[in-house]
Amino acid sequence: MKRFMLPVVVLIVLGMFGWLHAQENETKNKTDMMSEDNYEVATFAGGCFWCMQPPFDALDGVVKTTVGFTGGTEKNPTYKEVSYGKTGHAESIEIVYDPSKITYDQLLDVYWMNIDPTDSGGQFVDRGKQYRPEIFYHNESQKKAAEASKKKLAESGRFDKPIVVQITKATEFYPAEEYHQKFYKKDKLQYKAYRWGSGRDQFIKKHWGKESAGH
Repeated sequence: MKRFMLPVVVLIVLGMFGWLHAQENETKNKTDMMSEDNYEVATFAGGCFWCMQPPFDALDGVVKTTVGFTGGTEKNPTYKEVSYGKTGHAESIEIVYDPSKITYDQLLDVYWMNIDPTDSGGQFVDRGKQYRPEIFYHNESQKKAAEASKKKLAESGRFDKPIVVQITKATEFYPAEEYHQKFYKKDKLQYKAYRWGSGRDQFIKKHWGKESAGH
C-alpha cells in the first residue's frame, strides 16, 4: 500500500502548487487591471515627435509613450501624408502615466522645456502646421492646468516673445508607423545627427541652462 502513497502525495502537492500559482496570477491580473484603470493620458505636440519621446520615456511614472498624429480631420493618416501638411494633423506624442507617481503639471513642465513655445509656425528646422506646438487636453482638469502653466511661463520672463502654444480639446490620436516608435533607440546615429542639426538642444540650453533628457 505504501508504494502507492508517494505518487499520490506528489500529485496533491503539485496540485496545490498549481492552485497557488493560479491564484497568484489572478491577483496580479486584478492588480494590473486596477492600475490601468487609474492611468491617465496626456497628449502634446512639439515638432518632430522623434525628439519628444525620450524626455517623457525617462520619467518615473510614465507607463507608455506613443508617437503619432492628432489635431486634424483625416482618418488613419500616414506619416507621408502628415509631413506634406495637408491633413491638419500635428506630429504628437501620447503619454500614458500613473498620476500617483507623476502629475500632469510635472508633464507640462517637461513639455515646456523641450519646445520653443514662441513659435507657432513649426519647431526649429521643421516648418509648417504639422510641426506646430500644441497641448491637447483630455478633461477640464487638464485644460485648467495647461492654461495656468502657460500663464506662469508667460509671466516668468524667460522668453522675450509671447507664448503662442494653443490649448485644444483632444481628438482621436493615430499612432505613427512602427518605424517611428522609439526611433532614438532604433537609429541612434541618425537621431543624434538630426537632433543636433535641428537646433533644438542649443535652444533648450540657451533658455533653460541645461540639455534635454533626449540629447
